Parts: sequence; structure tokens; C-alpha cells
Amino acid sequence: MRRGTNLPRMGDFNQTVVLDVVRRAGGGLARAEVARRTGLSPQTVTNVARRLLDLGLVVEEGEAARRGPGRPGTLLRLAAGSRFAVGVHLDPATMTFVLLDLSGAVVARAQVPTPVPEDPEAVVAGLVAEIEGLIGAAGVERDRVLGVGIAAPGPIDVEAGVVLDPPHLPGWHDVPLRDAVAERTGLRAVLDKDVIAAASAHLWHPGEHASDFVFFYLGTGVAVSTVLHDEVVRGVSGNAGESGHLVADPEGARCWCGRRGCLGAVLRAEALAEQGRAAGVDLPGWGDGTDPRAVDDAVTALCAAADAGHPGAREVLALAGRRVGMAAGVLTDLLDVPAVLVGGPLWDRIAPHAAAALEAEIAAHVVPGGHALTVASSAFGPQVGAVGAGCILLGRAFTPRPTDLLLVS
Repeated sequence: MRRGTNLPRMGDFNQTVVLDVVRRAGGGLARAEVARRTGLSPQTVTNVARRLLDLGLVVEEGEAARRGPGRPGTLLRLAAGSRFAVGVHLDPATMTFVLLDLSGAVVARAQVPTPVPEDPEAVVAGLVAEIEGLIGAAGVERDRVLGVGIAAPGPIDVEAGVVLDPPHLPGWHDVPLRDAVAERTGLRAVLDKDVIAAASAHLWHPGEHASDFVFFYLGTGVAVSTVLHDEVVRGVSGNAGESGHLVADPEGARCWCGRRGCLGAVLRAEALAEQGRAAGVDLPGWGDGTDPRAVDDAVTALCAAADAGHPGAREVLALAGRRVGMAAGVLTDLLDVPAVLVGGPLWDRIAPHAAAALEAEIAAHVVPGGHALTVASSAFGPQVGAVGAGCILLGRAFTPRPTDLLLVS
């Protein structure tokens, strides 16, 4: 939680500070409690609350518990339905869409196969059609939609809104995805990396995260993001998280880089499907393994075989969980963080057979600092990337940033 400032000319910053503390409280706060938590004067809180009420971002509803003589204060509560954000996750196999209200709750969702993944124009057309369909089906007034947050595979140019050369999207080279979506929908758009968006989903929702954690994202590819003191580590180019060559298992398959057991070589969707075939699992429609949608279908078949009791399929998925745990042990030691979160469309499917092995690996890990180390699957399931993309847009609009305090002439 940010602290406010009572200096003049800081109204916009203080407005986001007050809105943030009311949102995080969930059940509402009296003005006196808002002042206590933010460090703002009672008069400043009253002025800011009036502006938020006029904007429809908060409502007055209910009374605070009595704490002494006098009338108890009226509670300020977030008006969750006052604004909305669209979140989009572009995965080479699947496109996921969510409509979030101001609290970050999902009010509508959709998921479709990615049309012709190697053709950017076909993908953009599909994205725009689904975005329009989602807003229309939800019956939300368009002027209440803040915009579209897009999560895409890296590397990306965050400032320019361009997808550069993602290894799992052949045919994509310097695609101006952000501006293409903005121009065709007429909505503001932001673009961020999928693993950074996935971690960001846990920052907008109070109680859904520790303040410091590593997030393992498993989709068509594998990536890892880091959150320190409630901030996602982005790196100098906004592309932090490229962990495909982090060695998770020295006994694993050989990677194209020459080493064995790199995360990308043993945990990407294609690798799990290949391991399933080697374990005797029938994976119809596999083809040559280059079509991400066929790979996705093969992973679905692998999980179905594990559900049906196929020992080879179960061992492949349990080994995947152990390998996530091996990599997590290295990273949590390096960063001295107390929590591991795992999510993404691939993890959501393999977790029933992989999570127990991951938890056992973490439980056996000796933490150098002696603190507890927890592990959990993301509460947002396969839509974590889309939820995170929408939350990034909400955060840009309504999260207090210290940079807002820089006054330029």
C-alpha cells in the first residue's frame, strides 16, 4: 500500500492512493480509517472521496463499527461495476479472453483455438472479433471499458507495443500488435509479456499472493517471473523471465544449446508430448510436432491417459512436477523468496498428476535462510495470463505510482 501526500497539486496521485486502499479493504472503509492507513489528512480524504464519488468509482454504503461516542462513519466501498477491462492472452495454441470489473473479478470469458498461429493478420482479426463479441455479450456500456490488456509470448518491445520474434510463433517478426488491436477496436491497448502478466494477476487481488514470490508459467513454452516487494521484475527491456535454458534436471533430455535438462527441453508442451509417446501413450493427431494446436491436443490426450491410469503417462507428469520443484529450489535460494506459484494453461491440465510431486520436492528442499517455503497453483487457472493482462491495464489506470509525483516544467 502506498502512502499519500498532503502537498498541493497531488490530487490525482492521492486519488489513486485512496481508491487503492478502499479496493484492498474489500468490505469498505470509513474515512477516518482511510486517513489512518494512507497518512492523509481528514480534509484531504474528504476531498478525494468526493471526487471518487462523483466519478462513480466508489459508493457510500453501510456504517463502520462504532468506536466511541458519536455517529459511526459511513463506509466507502469500491464500485466494482463502474469500470471494466478486457484481458487477452495470446498463446500459440489457444487465445483466452476475460472481461474484468474494477475489483479484478471475471464477469465474462471466452477461449478459442488460435487461428493460423503463423499468420499475424489472421490472429489479429480473430482477437478483435472475440474482443467485440465478449463486450457485446456481456452487455457492458462501451464507455465503461477502459481498454484491452494483451499478454503475448516474448520477446516484445513494451514501449512500442511490438511482438518481436517469439520462438513459438513462426512468421511473427516486429508485429505491432498493440496498435493493431487499438485501431480496430477503438479502445486503448497495452501489451506485455505473458509471464509478467501472469504474475501481475496476483498483485491486483488482495490475499491472492505473497509480496515476494517466483511464478512458473507453463503454456506452449516455459517461463519464470519474479515478484519482489509487490513489484514484478521486468528487466531493462521488459523481457525478464526467459528461463528456457535454466537447468532443471541434469539427467534430462539434451537441449539444442548442448546442455541437458534445460527447462525448455524438458517442460515445454512439445517435450511432454514427446515424453508421453516414448512412454507408450497413444497420441493421435500428433503429426510432426510443429503445429502448436496439434501439440496442445497431444498434451490433452496425455493427461486423459494419466486420468485413466496409464502408468507411463502418470510418471511423465509426476516427473514434470519434480522438475518444476528442482528449478524452484534454485531460484528461491537465489532470490531469498518464501513462495512459489505455478500456473498457465499447460500447468492447469497437468497439475492433478504433477502438483503432488512438486510439493514433495519443495518440502524436501532445505532453505538456506531457514524461512518457510510455500508452493501453490495459481487460483486463476488457465486464464491467468488473460486476467493478468487485464489487471495490468487496471493497474496503469488506478495504481498509485511514485513516478506520478515527478513534476516537470
